[in-house]
Amino acid sequence: MDARGGTGGSLAGLDLLAEINRLRKERNAVILAHYYQRPEIQDLADFVGDSLELSRKAAATDADVIAFCGVRFMAETAKILSPQKTVILPDMDAGCSLEDSCPPDKFAAFRAAHPDHIALTYINCSTEVKALSDIIVTSSSAEKILSQIPPEQKIIFGPDKHLGGYLARKTGRDMLLWPGVCIVHEAFSETELVKLMAQHPGAPVAAHPECPAHIVEHADYVGSTSGILQYAKDMTGDTLIVATEPHIIHQMSLAMPEKTFIGAPGADGNCNCNICPYMALNTLEKLYLALRDLTPRVEMDEELRLRAKKSLDRMLDMASGTVGQGDLGKR
Repeated sequence: MDARGGTGGSLAGLDLLAEINRLRKERNAVILAHYYQRPEIQDLADFVGDSLELSRKAAATDADVIAFCGVRFMAETAKILSPQKTVILPDMDAGCSLEDSCPPDKFAAFRAAHPDHIALTYINCSTEVKALSDIIVTSSSAEKILSQIPPEQKIIFGPDKHLGGYLARKTGRDMLLWPGVCIVHEAFSETELVKLMAQHPGAPVAAHPECPAHIVEHADYVGSTSGILQYAKDMTGDTLIVATEPHIIHQMSLAMPEKTFIGAPGADGNCNCNICPYMALNTLEKLYLALRDLTPRVEMDEELRLRAKKSLDRMLDMASGTVGQGDLGKR
């Protein structure tokens, strides 16, 4: 069986890196890799970073093809911003538990039941939900955007209840939260984290705000993946405990080989249970096939794209300076 479960032909004996580099040039393609991708994909990417910042960087290039090594909503965001480019995703089954938790029809009904609320929606959602939203936010832009919304304005925040709860606690805003969670950040164990902290006294903890409150409460720094990377660069100590998907540690180790980075554990006492199963679906084999065949391809109705782009544009108007904050940028 081959990389696509029986389609695409045998790849035995193929020099995948050489073939990917050949196709990258032939297709005039830019390869994007999210921080949560496996190291071998990060290492060959043109850009490594957060989802929205990657899409903006790709839009600014003259590439004809965007190969997005991430999950489906990220590739869709790239298509929203670059409709003229061909956008491919190595595995179209690479979804997101937050996106899955918020079906468009249920979100539309929820909005209709609360007509006096505006919808502030985390970027980890489908294009259809973006189109139903007023303003899209990222973990780095959400607080700045909230500060610009009148305090009397009622707000629906979705789909991540933990990010929404963190923002509510930090800003004092009372928001109606959609009950979605990220299965990766939900898996961290407070008991095991406290044990790890005891083993490394003085080592700070950096956590993503998608983590539950009982994890965030132990953190010395809370922020986006790019923000966590910047914190790792700026901190004076030599050891950092990292409470987000552990593949981000690859970028940390490349940029700061003199420091030690330890993935926060799950209930089993190690960080393997916190590897994103959706991100893990992308492989070098699937990336090669996607570049060769220009499939799977992200297609989008133009009216839907324009409606979704409005909510993204509102975020960029209100907080463009926060997007990709702390990115390590081009490799």
